[in-house]
Amino acid sequence: MIDSARFSHRASLQATLAADTGSTPGTVPADAADVAASSPMEDYQRLQRRLLLATLALSALVSLLTWLRFGSVAACSLLFGASCGLLYLRLLARSVARLGTDSRSVGRFQILVPALLVIVCARVPALQLLPALAGFVLYKPALLLQAFLAP
Repeated sequence: MIDSARFSHRASLQATLAADTGSTPGTVPADAADVAASSPMEDYQRLQRRLLLATLALSALVSLLTWLRFGSVAACSLLFGASCGLLYLRLLARSVARLGTDSRSVGRFQILVPALLVIVCARVPALQLLPALAGFVLYKPALLLQAFLAP
């Protein structure tokens, strides 16, 4: 039932595009066919790119505000945590992208990133743990913003 609805929608879209371009209904220009048949993987990659950029922008803004309010040590710690959060998000996205093709479960390698974050903050005296952890979870507000602002 869904496939027939999708087929009829696609056929009507092709007829509309053919009428707009002056071609026959069976021959749709290549660029119009690409717009009509956007794959879910392309949508996922577009969402992934937007999420990474939103996380980067939010991290830069919060780091600047932290530097102005709390000083350079807290800002550096927050930037370190934000970069670990970006790495975590990238590893998780890569693992999810492979979910249908190569594997049946999400990988567990990305769980090492927060553990290494805590270890590095404990070993390096120039880093503070609380701002680093706050920076690490900055991808979550960016994710929520993308969920509410996405078209």
